[in-house]
Amino acid sequence: MAEDLIIDHNATRENRYEQLIPQLSSLVSGESSWIANLGNIMAGIKESMGFLWVGVYLVENSELVLGPFQGPVACTRIAKGKGVCGTSWLEDRILIIPDVEVFPGHIACSSASKSEIVLPIKDENGEIIGILDVDSIYPNDFSAIDQKYLSQISELIESCLVNANK
Repeated sequence: MAEDLIIDHNATRENRYEQLIPQLSSLVSGESSWIANLGNIMAGIKESMGFLWVGVYLVENSELVLGPFQGPVACTRIAKGKGVCGTSWLEDRILIIPDVEVFPGHIACSSASKSEIVLPIKDENGEIIGILDVDSIYPNDFSAIDQKYLSQISELIESCLVNANK
């Protein structure tokens, strides 16, 4: 069965998120495979928002390991506290990086990336189980609007991961 997202690409970024999130929720609601669900969520974000790279890193032991993503090839493993994703994991906080070139220890998986937002994904006990990572080719491309809506998508990802482990 073919799935299509209906997004007005001429709408504001906030309106595109508002159109996207209910469709993503509906898309993953009947599927039990976390891999399929995360793959579709990443594709939905990239297709709707036009970002360079969208993906999830999942916590495995003492490092983040690349999960489903859309965009250019990516770094496979990231240590806790390293780069933007590892720092978000270590500090347990959302990071908006307006210029990745000035972030201390930035890991340049793609030279095309100019700005980034990363959001911790937590389980029902508040433990970080992954990081949602979104990169843009534009400097200073992320704002509180992205944080608000990507936080909602992080909760959807959490639900997919937690429900897969039950």
